[in-house]
Order: sequence, then structure tokens, then C-alpha cells
Amino acid sequence: MYYEINEESARRANDMNSMRDYRPGSATAEYRSEVDKAAALVERQKQKVSPFYHDKLDALLDRYARRLAAYYNDYYRNEAACPSILISGGSNFPVRKKEKQNSRRETLMHEYNEIQGILSKIKSVGTGPIAPTDPHAREMLTDRLQRLQSTLDRGKAMNAHYRKHKTMKGFPGMTDETAAEMDEAISCAPAFAQTPFPDFELASLRGKIKRTQENLSKLDGLEQHKDDAKNTLEFDGGKLFLNMEQNRLQILFDEIPGDEIRFALKSHGFKWSRRNEAWQRQLTRNAIYDAKHILGITDTKPATAAEGDAAQQAAPLATPSAEDKTAEIRTAPDGQALMPLA
Repeated sequence: MYYEINEESARRANDMNSMRDYRPGSATAEYRSEVDKAAALVERQKQKVSPFYHDKLDALLDRYARRLAAYYNDYYRNEAACPSILISGGSNFPVRKKEKQNSRRETLMHEYNEIQGILSKIKSVGTGPIAPTDPHAREMLTDRLQRLQSTLDRGKAMNAHYRKHKTMKGFPGMTDETAAEMDEAISCAPAFAQTPFPDFELASLRGKIKRTQENLSKLDGLEQHKDDAKNTLEFDGGKLFLNMEQNRLQILFDEIPGDEIRFALKSHGFKWSRRNEAWQRQLTRNAIYDAKHILGITDTKPATAAEGDAAQQAAPLATPSAEDKTAEIRTAPDGQALMPLA
């Protein structure tokens, strides 16, 4: 987990800027102390999130340790490049060299702030939306649903225990010390929240459970229709493609579009993907609407098979008629299934 710190550079940096003797190993100790704090943060985060995020947390910790070591080595190298005026004295002081050193200090400070930003990323892992393109999306959603349901059941059980006994003492799995602290917190709470799990917390949990269940249903729809032939709509000069696996709406032009089209695409959130050779954006209803508006595609009723117009049969890319809206919503990919998982 640790990376090497150049102790010789650290010693020279100390001698260039301080009258105190360098304590061998102090630079390495300081670096390892910061990495240990990050490792403790990772372990705490692992207790809160699904095991499917643990590899990502470990990767972030390794990135933090590696970049922090590189920062320390660069910092000590820079500090050793020019002495402090208190050490060298004012006679023939290398002013230009000191200016370059100070400029480098500012750059290194920006680098250090970016590295500390990795800690914020660690704290946010597993707390945001689950992307449908994640290969473990189903497992993570199922795990989240189980955790939410378990919390809801425990909250209801705690409320029932408190209503009956007017104390949390004796609740299964809870120590008397924890129960006493909870009793104190409940007694100090507003009247509407004098219960272990107030109604608003239970309502919030039920809402999260409902959204997670809906997202599992949406994932079913995406998987069922990811290879649907109706995910492609041809237009004059190219085609629209619903890329279910990458959760992207892609526009593939036969030729490079003009400046006006490119400007419109950029202003509506589309970006050029060199890898896919397509203009693309996250797959949503609004993305489809914007693409059709920019390209001047008008909705028409799906053609019959006899007419042989496969483009017109692209149901997900066409606006359903009033009588077809109910059926369209029930089948995927529908408008809801195209929304990102929350």
C-alpha cells in the first residue's frame, strides 16, 4: 500500500530551509500517517456499501498512496533546489531561482489539493446512482434493496418496542449503554420525532425501496430489449442508435456534419466519441427529443411490414400515438426504461 519516499531529498530540503537537524525517517513516517488515515476511511466506507464497490475503493486508496508519494518526492526535490535566505544570507542570493521555486510550489499545492480530492471520491463511492451499464448493476441494486428493507424492518421493530416499554432497553442486539443514549436523544427530540425512527424517516426509506424496485424493473427492460432491431432509426445522412449496453443515444453520420449541426449537438450535450465514431449522449427521453429536433426528424406512424421501411418501425425512437401510449409504456425499451438508474 505504501510507496517509497526519497529520504535523501527530504534531508536536503530540511537542510536548505531549517537550522534543525533532520530526523531520519520522518518524511516517510509523515507520508505513511496520511495513507493510514485514508486506509481507515476506506475501511469505514466498506462497512457502508455493497461488496461490489470494495475493489473500486481499494483502487482509489492505491491511487491516493501512489500520487501522494509522488507529491512528497516532488515537494522535497523542489525545496532542496534553492536555500532559504535565512540559511544562505542575502549576499548573492539567487533571486530568479527562488522565483522558479515559488512558482513550482504553487503548482505542487494544486496537485496536493487534487490528491486530497480522492478522499472525497472515497466518501462518495456507493452512495450515488447505479449505472445500468455497470456489469454488477443487478447485484448492487438487489443488495441495496435488501439493506433498505432490513433497515425499515428494524426501524419498525424499534418503534414497536419503544411504544410498548417506553425505553429501548431490552431491544434485541442493543446494549444498555446504547439504549440509554437513544432514550436520552428521543426525550430531547421534538414532539413529532420522539420515537426511534420518526415517520418521516420511515417514509423516506419506503420511497427509496420503491425507487430501487422500479430500477430493477427498468434494468429488466433494458436487458430484454438491448438487441432489439427497433433501436435503430435511419434518417437522411445517417442513423440514430439506442446503445442499451452503454446507455447512450448515438448519432452516426455518413459524412462529417456541418458547423451548424455540430454546434447544435454540442449545445444540447452531445459529445463526439472517437472510440464509437459517433455523437452521443446519455440515453434519456430528452436526448431522443433533442436529437430528432436537431436533425429535423418528424414523427410518423410505424409503417407496416409490407411497406418495408424498417426505420419507421423504430418504436423507441418514435412518439407513440395517443391510443398506443399505454401499451408503449408497458414494453421496454420505453420512456421510463431509458431513464438512468437512481
